[in-house]
Amino acid sequence: MGELKDKTISGVKWNAIGRFSSQGVHFVVGLILARLLAPSDYGVVGMVAIFFAIAQTFIDSGFGSALIRKLDCDDNDYSTAFFFNVVVGLVCCLVLSLGASYIADFFRQPVLKSLIKVMSLNMFIGSLAIVHSAQLTSNVDFKTLANINLITAIVSGVAGVTMAYLGLGVWSLVFQNTIASIFRVVCLFGVTHWCPKFVFDRVSFKYLFNFGSKILSASILHTIYSNLTTLIIGKYYTAQDLGYYSRGLQLAQFPSSNVSGILQSVTYPVLSKLQNDDSRLITSYRKLISMTSLAIFFGMFLLASLAEPLVSLILTDKWLNSVAYVQIFCFAYMFDHICSMNLNILYVKGFSNLVLRLEIIKKTISISMLIVAVPLGVKAICIASVIYTQIAVIINTYYTGKLFGLGYLVQVKDFAKYFICSFLSVIPAILLTQTEISNIIQLLAGTTISCFLYWMLLQNDLFFKEFIVIAKQFLNRYIQN
Repeated sequence: MGELKDKTISGVKWNAIGRFSSQGVHFVVGLILARLLAPSDYGVVGMVAIFFAIAQTFIDSGFGSALIRKLDCDDNDYSTAFFFNVVVGLVCCLVLSLGASYIADFFRQPVLKSLIKVMSLNMFIGSLAIVHSAQLTSNVDFKTLANINLITAIVSGVAGVTMAYLGLGVWSLVFQNTIASIFRVVCLFGVTHWCPKFVFDRVSFKYLFNFGSKILSASILHTIYSNLTTLIIGKYYTAQDLGYYSRGLQLAQFPSSNVSGILQSVTYPVLSKLQNDDSRLITSYRKLISMTSLAIFFGMFLLASLAEPLVSLILTDKWLNSVAYVQIFCFAYMFDHICSMNLNILYVKGFSNLVLRLEIIKKTISISMLIVAVPLGVKAICIASVIYTQIAVIINTYYTGKLFGLGYLVQVKDFAKYFICSFLSVIPAILLTQTEISNIIQLLAGTTISCFLYWMLLQNDLFFKEFIVIAKQFLNRYIQN
């Protein structure tokens, strides 16, 4: 148990360092690029996001997750997955290149024809290192991944900013991603020292595909839904509207996706080792839900409260139209970790077929809501996503309740306190934004007062105390390293 806890803390530490350092670099680079580029530049790239997201989902095919879950992986498993991923990556690259002109005509954006052909190379390049990344994740070696992601972010970020400064416009975003893909693959090959054998094991492929295909199907549904909105906005609204929407979405996703992403990527391989011990698995899961919620709810409420002075200060007033989108999406993404972790426990137990069933039900509902919202405007589309998130939480907790006694009401009891305390804590920040004081004062004073109130409200909470203890352990290990 002690070894598992040490691995978890170490994994969380290095995954947090990797995510927040690399995402921090991306964030700073994004701020610089937002000042150098126009909202329409982001909108043009956002138009084709759905095609590349779907292609990336096909390339992985759930094999990465299957390799992580398999407790006795060998070279045959890795080599089989490697060659399958590479072939799929090559096919996706060719399909996107051949379809570039049709996509450009669909959006009435001629520049997309050449953009897509260059961007499609990333699909093939990225497929070369999926197995290497899965190996490091399975070994909970997030220190190596952290270093690679940070260096990649710096190199590609400097390249992107340089190109934008030289006036390359939207191409700076394209080449930034391409350079990142190449550099990351080279680093992963260099540090893992693993090369595939010329083997394609049918037995191994059958196992990986049986598990991974369910994840693939569920992921495709989720990816289509997640990116369908940008396709619709790009088609029926302007590139500038899509640029505001995309920037608002990115800002709202930043705290939630990073915290939940850190815990999900670390806890999946760790909890996979507990897949045969339901008691420890459920106890660990409930603790993770509570401790994640106390951080994410507060962060999202604070971001929604201070969105206007934050956007004005870091992105300039030309991006103020994205503030409403930031605030709306905060209320959607503050529950995203609950949805993800409910699916995580089903994956750990091998119920990928149930996850697929849930995704089919949810996406049928969500797409119906999206169709209704489209004529009502971009804000209505965003509000629909908030409503859908609540429906998704209820649906995702159905099987965890049925199988493990962790239904919706049980989980609400685990996180409701943090939701209420977070809301009460940010009221002063909301009031400050209604004054005429400077943006910097609003941000500093609002954050400080809200953090103090949150600490006062939760100082006697057991999970909050444990969160502080783990945070101190995290910092101590960080300092020692």
